[in-house]
Amino acid sequence: MNRVKHGDKMFYLGDSQDKPDAMMTYVPNGDDKIVIDHTEVNEALRGQGVGQQLVAAAVEYARETHKKIVPVCLYAKKILEENKDYQDVLAAE
Repeated sequence: MNRVKHGDKMFYLGDSQDKPDAMMTYVPNGDDKIVIDHTEVNEALRGQGVGQQLVAAAVEYARETHKKIVPVCLYAKKILEENKDYQDVLAAE
């Protein structure tokens, strides 16, 4: 599987962040939060855990930069809330 890359306010798979095979975008919210607002996976890659890889990359980034995640994207919200290992980066509602 390809490695998730960190682009300009996004995590993505593929050769270019301009035309990614899969992506998750976020918006910084102050100094201590990021808002995940969109996740999209190319139809050919669906069902292969690619979306979960993108969420995992966002979690790793949040931990490294001491930020909390506010998931507006319903997919990211579901994954973050269901995974006990991600609770440390999930922003309180």
